[in-house]
Amino acid sequence: MLNSPIQRDLLWKLKKEDFLEVAKQICDFQMANNEVYKNWVNLSKQDNRSINTTSSIPFLPIQLYKTQAVYIGEQPTTLFESSGTTDDVVSKHWVMDTSLYEDSFSNCFQLFYGHPTDYCIIALLPSYLERQHSSLVYMAQKLIQDSKHPNSGFYLNEFEKLNTVLKHLEAKQQKTWFIGVSFGLMDFADAYPQKLKHTIIIETGGMKGRKVELSKQALHDYLQTRLGVGIIHSEYGMTELLSQAYSKGYGIFKCPPWMKVLVGDEQDPTLVKTTGKGVLHVIDLANIWSCSFIATQDRGEVFEDGSFTVLGRVENSDRRGCSLLAI
Repeated sequence: MLNSPIQRDLLWKLKKEDFLEVAKQICDFQMANNEVYKNWVNLSKQDNRSINTTSSIPFLPIQLYKTQAVYIGEQPTTLFESSGTTDDVVSKHWVMDTSLYEDSFSNCFQLFYGHPTDYCIIALLPSYLERQHSSLVYMAQKLIQDSKHPNSGFYLNEFEKLNTVLKHLEAKQQKTWFIGVSFGLMDFADAYPQKLKHTIIIETGGMKGRKVELSKQALHDYLQTRLGVGIIHSEYGMTELLSQAYSKGYGIFKCPPWMKVLVGDEQDPTLVKTTGKGVLHVIDLANIWSCSFIATQDRGEVFEDGSFTVLGRVENSDRRGCSLLAI
């Protein structure tokens, strides 16, 4: 088996000034050993680039996870799949080392929120729980286990029970971390409006045709009013990555030290900048055994401090040139 280009424990303590050097090491490793990434770089004529900034690294279009098996080494046994309807072609992310994923989201949680044992952790993830291979369910399950609180758990189609549990937790002034898919949170807020003083609500997006699409601000305003919280947090993650960014309000996301978001031109997938509006490009240094450099299908804006907002999806979002690797 190939050795990792870096010591994984260094990722969680990565200094800002060391990010580019580590990114270059991982880029070299993946261009040499990841056949899909290597072919994309060659066929898109980015193989002669001089990589001296993060924006000069070639990014793999995220759509290729729908048609290609993107991994290094022997085929892994763990598979994460994106959500979708019956007719959708979903992304498949083969994960060689689930402990690396666990380290990534656990260290990220502690960075943004503290230790899971400080919280009762509740997950409201209908549509994710009802299918296999969800990376979000995997993350929530591990955080629930790590919290060790007797009321931590998944609440699927159990709104009355969830309401009772939340009232019990509020009465005890128990800090609660409540993560939910957008339409699930709206359904619960419709059924049981209340005032939560000790609960952090984290929405993960995802109406998936279950409700009329709302803007992020309208969704947050609705949940704030119905659930009596002053602010709504958000999680930004995806099947194809092993790391997440979090927003603690106002739709402004921040990354952990081993993750960085840049912005690309909608027409030219090779033109990437560190700030501005366009297509979000993610560097996830934890994704060593797959691809750490992903051009997403999300539109957004990246600010000078590295924080970013998500403005929606790219229209007709198959990036130009993906047919180079079509099967």
